[in-house]
Amino acid sequence: MNGDVRCALTGKQIHADEAYWAPPLVTTRELITTIWRTLLKNPGALGLILMAEQPNVPYAPDARAELGRRRSMEQVKLIGLLLLIAAVLVVPIVILVS
Repeated sequence: MNGDVRCALTGKQIHADEAYWAPPLVTTRELITTIWRTLLKNPGALGLILMAEQPNVPYAPDARAELGRRRSMEQVKLIGLLLLIAAVLVVPIVILVS
């Protein structure tokens, strides 16, 4: 890969040899939207979409720390959402059983 590429996070032009290549940043919103649309249009493809390997995209070396910070924030949002969903499902059951 020779030539210039654009950083997927900052949009900055960088040389392909200097780029840090990693999977794209997927936000919680993008993940939920993709799951929802797939469930409505083609539920059988959900496993394929969620488990398919994503191609690596270029990032500027100086954007690596920001990429890590944003990935961590998206993970926290996703875990918070999953805990909220679990609480909404579990609390009524606990109240009914008590």
